[in-house]
Amino acid sequence: MFDSALIAFVFFLAGFSKGLIGLGLPTIAMALLSLLASPVEAAALLLLPSFVTNLVQIAPAREAWRLARRLWPMLAGVVLGTALGGLLWGGFGGRYGAVVLGLALAAYGALGLLAWRPAWPERWGGLVGTATGALTAATGVFVIPAVPWLQGIGLARDALVRALGLAFLVSTLALGALLGGAGALEPRLLLASALALLPALAGQALGARLRGRLSEAMFKRVFFAGLLALGAAIALRG
Repeated sequence: MFDSALIAFVFFLAGFSKGLIGLGLPTIAMALLSLLASPVEAAALLLLPSFVTNLVQIAPAREAWRLARRLWPMLAGVVLGTALGGLLWGGFGGRYGAVVLGLALAAYGALGLLAWRPAWPERWGGLVGTATGALTAATGVFVIPAVPWLQGIGLARDALVRALGLAFLVSTLALGALLGGAGALEPRLLLASALALLPALAGQALGARLRGRLSEAMFKRVFFAGLLALGAAIALRG
């Protein structure tokens, strides 16, 4: 059902984005794979590459633990929100999962192009995490509103990249539990997810190596414009 070369290319591209700017793997993977497969299948393919690349991103463990103690309300909210979202949507995605995914991606792309960077109170972490989890249960994408919140609480660049990895790691585990509980983790999808891990890691390594050499501003403009277009296409198709 899936073309191996295409999956490898998608995850290499998604891993490159993650290595370069600290995010983008679930967003790009879900956006592109959802044009070819159901959101449930795309989310299942995402699990292992997302889990392992986020483990790489949060290193070293001591710094990750320090951030986890600061951000625990948001992280706990992600788990709670994913469980509640699964009930609300009737399982992963629900009836309107593709439409919600497309609209979420388009909105995130538009806000990124507008360089919207509001200041968020850190005390909102629990609410932000719960909302992010609910949208994760609907879309498989872990970005809204967690990423804008993390960008708005004053973290330094390295701490922000690590915090993003930590939030995405918890979101991946919560999504995996939701998919597993729904019986969506079929062996063929888990095998394809494992095969997708190598190109994702290769892309992440290249992106991290080039992080200081390429124009991050230009990459972000292309990235967000692409998300806007892909999100609109998925929403219209759904």
